[in-house]
Amino acid sequence: MDFQLSEEHRMLKDLAERFVREELIPLEGAVLARDAAGQGIWLSPEERARIDEVSQKMGLWGLDAPEDVGGFDLPQVALIGVNEAMGSTITPYTLPPDSPNLRMLMATVNERQREAYLAPYAAGKTISAIGISEPGAGADPAGMTTRAERDGDDWILNGRKIWTSRAEQADFTIVMAVTDKAKGSRGGMSAFLVDRDTPGFKILRRIPMLAGAFTYEIALDDVRVPGWKLLGVEGQGFAPMQVRLGTRRIEMAAWCIGLAQRALDMMIEYAPQRVTFGQPLSQRQAVQWWAADAATKIHAARLMTYHCAWKLDQGQDVKNEISMIKVFATEMAWEVLDNVMQCFGAMGMTKELPLHLMAASIRNMRIYDGPSEVHRMVVARNLLGVKR
Repeated sequence: MDFQLSEEHRMLKDLAERFVREELIPLEGAVLARDAAGQGIWLSPEERARIDEVSQKMGLWGLDAPEDVGGFDLPQVALIGVNEAMGSTITPYTLPPDSPNLRMLMATVNERQREAYLAPYAAGKTISAIGISEPGAGADPAGMTTRAERDGDDWILNGRKIWTSRAEQADFTIVMAVTDKAKGSRGGMSAFLVDRDTPGFKILRRIPMLAGAFTYEIALDDVRVPGWKLLGVEGQGFAPMQVRLGTRRIEMAAWCIGLAQRALDMMIEYAPQRVTFGQPLSQRQAVQWWAADAATKIHAARLMTYHCAWKLDQGQDVKNEISMIKVFATEMAWEVLDNVMQCFGAMGMTKELPLHLMAASIRNMRIYDGPSEVHRMVVARNLLGVKR
């Protein structure tokens, strides 16, 4: 077994780390100030434009996009180090294009959709969102009630979506809807490309979340979608949606490793300097064990995540592994952040350090794209042969 990254992938990892260190972390002071003022976390148009220019010049755009639309077509293994680096900062920035929706488009688009949606998205010219969850139907897609019904060559969509990230900024949203109620998620769920200015597509409210983030609730009232904007095959939207969700879950595992590693590094730097009762914190057994346990679990999560990415690149079934790393990495990072905040004492409770936003981000990740309980259930059912 080869545990070494290729030279190309190692250089990419180093490049991403340098980008985060030199461009994103210096912006954290402004991000923290905005959060402390109750404004949420965001970048100004000027800040974002400069970072876009730098990251594009560094060759960090389109890393896993197809080569024929200007991407580098890199495997999942190559992206783990990149996402570790991107996860280690609280500065809210995503390297274009966002991989989960990209992968779903790659798995489904026809030639017309490739030109109209995939190509500009891969080039970073458009922003996308996806509408899956609904009020009363989150982790269980079988509860989805948004309907899509044929009307000639078109489709008419009606329903509600909630917890949709970037809906207000998105040029288009991938909307999941039921096209055959009797079949549900087993042959009755389809995906549609809905443009932002489509009549009947309404953003009802912006929902403030932990870590200064926002999601949105969307209404679809008689939204007419041209037939050619059905994404993939009618009734077969569940599998491509899982491609999208699986991609995000691997990203989240890498983000959590990056967050936990940075928190551990902060504690390693701080503990020898802080003296209590005549001794530095680094001499306290509790702190030593926090550091040792954190390093051990970060190492385990990193190996699990790379192995899952490698299996995915080999075309192997990773249903169990994706659920395992989603649970293990998020819960590992939550434990590490909690201990590091405890080590920092009152300073760890302030909004002057990034720890609170790091912890809140991890807490979000333990819920979205499937809470820990659902992923444990998936693994257990697969192991025990329990049918739903």
